[in-house]
Amino acid sequence: MPADVAVRASAVRVLVLDVDGVLTDGRIIYADEGDELKHFDVQDGAALVFWHRLGLKSAIISGRKSRLVKRRAKEMRVDAVIQGKLQKRAAYEQVLKRFRAQPDEVCVIADDLMELPMLRRSGLAVAVPGAAPEVKAVSHYVTSRPGGAGAVREVVELILKAKGLWDEILKRYE
Repeated sequence: MPADVAVRASAVRVLVLDVDGVLTDGRIIYADEGDELKHFDVQDGAALVFWHRLGLKSAIISGRKSRLVKRRAKEMRVDAVIQGKLQKRAAYEQVLKRFRAQPDEVCVIADDLMELPMLRRSGLAVAVPGAAPEVKAVSHYVTSRPGGAGAVREVVELILKAKGLWDEILKRYE
């Protein structure tokens, strides 16, 4: 991990996630009845459970509204879920206030243009490989794993290792 990314990661205590393209592969599937289906990665979910066991906070900020997101967020113990916000800056400010966090204590993982204001105002801005070029350009780190296929797990591990907390997670499984 680059030294500047490690320094930024060591300060993070709040994780802010987009959904489509980050927690999922970005595909939206509609069933005949009109229900929306999404693919979530189990390792991303496990990583968020690890994150929360250490007392760290998380939020989902999504431009779309979905019952599935609310359900999955509950399973992953996400602290705050804000949906239906295409202008994400105001929702991001709510998260900062709720967790009494400074921007340098926040990692944002994103893939598209509406997340640019959050990325620019975070201590650790992360893009997934399929992100828009403008998102990658303002990010401090681009994951090797794609959205919906372990990108969140990769970032959680990176941050916990930078904070010296990864061994605490490993001890639980020895």
